[in-house]
Amino acid sequence: MKEFRNLKYLFILAIISFTACSQEKISDESQEEEDDGFVSIFNGQSMDDWEGDPNIWKVEEGLLIGQLTADTDLKSNTFLIWRGGEPSDFELKVDFKITEDGNSGINYRSERLEDIPFALRGYQADIDGKNTYTGQNYEERKRATLAYRGQQTKINPQDPPGEIRDFVERNAWRGLEMTKELGDRDSLRSLIQAEDWNHMHLVIKGNLLQHYVNGVLMSEVVDEDRVNRSFGGYLGFQVHVGPPMQVAFKNIYLKEN
Repeated sequence: MKEFRNLKYLFILAIISFTACSQEKISDESQEEEDDGFVSIFNGQSMDDWEGDPNIWKVEEGLLIGQLTADTDLKSNTFLIWRGGEPSDFELKVDFKITEDGNSGINYRSERLEDIPFALRGYQADIDGKNTYTGQNYEERKRATLAYRGQQTKINPQDPPGEIRDFVERNAWRGLEMTKELGDRDSLRSLIQAEDWNHMHLVIKGNLLQHYVNGVLMSEVVDEDRVNRSFGGYLGFQVHVGPPMQVAFKNIYLKEN
């Protein structure tokens, strides 16, 4: 019996030690982000410095969650908008998880629309539950696809008369020129975990826009379109119109250059 008590005691000590090490590792990772110039822009407890539809967005168990239910009556894409500034050159690191039917994204250098609540117009790092588009560069309410996953592109100057959407074909901008293949789309897709946590890293500098997922460059855009490109604006997370879904974000770090 004494031997059993000793084993039980050692087992409890092992659990305590493992928990302490895990917490220390998380703390070290957070400290490393801050030492590299990254600053946390989500406190894990509230939506301070964020603005969005309270029927869509909430904080739960340290996560920032956007959700549609069968009863949600969403008429247009909606965003949770960061109120801490309008970044120009920056890096953003964030972990995300999305359900299979989910459609989301991270908008940046975007303008806020006045006639639609919580709506943004601008560059987006796409995220979807089936990982068909995750990592591509899609410009919300503007030029549509600027680079599919696995593409390095140059966006050539376009200054035609008429509405901007008149020059979108098959949901992509006509001025899109692929300059290099970054990898096979299906092979890159296999690096993204379905319905599990993934890591997005955006590196945005001048007219160079890079989207990394799980440490791999998924798309790169050089935007030479002087009329339509943007060098600053709002940052926000999207919930897209569609079926019931949930997207969650955590470990949100920003470094402005």
